[in-house]
Amino acid sequence: MGCALISPLFPPILIPGRASGFGKKDPMKAVYFLGLAFALATPAWAADPRSISMTGHGEISAAPDMAQVTAGVTTTAPTAAQALSANSARMKGIFAALEKLGVPEKNIQTTNFFVSPQYTNGDNNNPRRLTGYQVNNDVTMRLGDVGKLGSALDALVTAGANQINGISFSIQNNGPLLEKARADAVADARTRAETYAKAAGVTLGPILSIGEGGGEVPPRPMYRMAAEQVRIAPGEQSVTADVSVVWEIH
Repeated sequence: MGCALISPLFPPILIPGRASGFGKKDPMKAVYFLGLAFALATPAWAADPRSISMTGHGEISAAPDMAQVTAGVTTTAPTAAQALSANSARMKGIFAALEKLGVPEKNIQTTNFFVSPQYTNGDNNNPRRLTGYQVNNDVTMRLGDVGKLGSALDALVTAGANQINGISFSIQNNGPLLEKARADAVADARTRAETYAKAAGVTLGPILSIGEGGGEVPPRPMYRMAAEQVRIAPGEQSVTADVSVVWEIH
């Protein structure tokens, strides 16, 4: 009949061949059956612990203390040189206004500059015709005092800016706010996990993992322009933290 390898935990495995010459005819087959017997005799690894995963959210709001504005000048002229000259003259006035406002040079950056030819539409089967050139020059400035933003916009327009392309707000040092938001997010996740665990009849064990996401949420400022003053409502800035926490459950 042949010989057999017997595991104390499993029924015998019959291996074909003669009892006195096991593996002589086909040694690879013998190795295969020996490996199979060993695998069956090895106990399986313990299953992963039962766990519960929950997300948490933390959000702290505060008034922003920095404003960022992008403003610039658009000029057109019959030639590129004339358009550039007119643009440069008005930009000098803008830089002078920013210097008068006390904006440091490091907080002023050119963010857009281009010269583009202007053409007619070419309607009624007429070819497009060059009519002149347009120059756009934009700078972005950061103000460390949000209260001066209205005056800054007035000064920019008065100095010759005919493009105000964006206003945004931020908090210069949001570290303490983010730390509080993270703590609130973990507490929120634990509260939710405890609720679910109680409903399921289990208890929370040690934390297995924590993952984080989130960041600073920009506000939606509302502003309106008046002849005598630009009024700005910076609102509040929200610093958020989102976490995903996994607990072992018992």
